[in-house]
Amino acid sequence: MKDEGNNVYSVFDEIISREEKESFLKQKSCVVWMTGLSGSGKTTLAKHLENQLLRKGGFSKLLDGDNIRTGLNSDLGFAEADRTENIRRIAEVSKLFVDCGIICVNSFVSPTREIREHAKKIIGDSDFIEVFINTPIEECEQRDVKGLYAKARAGQIKNFTGISAPFEVPEHPHIEIKTTGKTIEESGSELYEKLLPYIKLPS
Repeated sequence: MKDEGNNVYSVFDEIISREEKESFLKQKSCVVWMTGLSGSGKTTLAKHLENQLLRKGGFSKLLDGDNIRTGLNSDLGFAEADRTENIRRIAEVSKLFVDCGIICVNSFVSPTREIREHAKKIIGDSDFIEVFINTPIEECEQRDVKGLYAKARAGQIKNFTGISAPFEVPEHPHIEIKTTGKTIEESGSELYEKLLPYIKLPS
């Protein structure tokens, strides 16, 4: 049997680097952090983006409230401390995906600049692509099939972002998508085109 202790070129016990994984996947990994009001179209556009990436050879993972709140963060509520921990866990998981060379597409209200800055600090400034889905609250309410805004205005939902809790608009997002008057396809194509310089998919 070969004496591995004397093998100065041993590679089997070394961790494969992020750069090697990105090279294999032919993309630049990052976290696409989509923020905006409830009903702004974040998750719909995130799903659209994931499909576009797949068609173009991009490898991604979509994280949103549905797959986070029912699994990893099912023990958390909506108090301030829980919201902070929710974002911390999401950011840490996102960082793991980035280290694997994967484009992580995140769809979360993340209403305050402090929360988003906290996520960016964990993930890393150069890997954090902030995307603001800019949809006026009036339009978000019209789209609200679950009736959450109506319940919030009636006082049935406390600390609802945009009604009884603030939403702080990003000051300098990397990408801003204004969805008013556009179809999902139009907004989705705009998002994909604006994201391309960051993810460097082969043409």
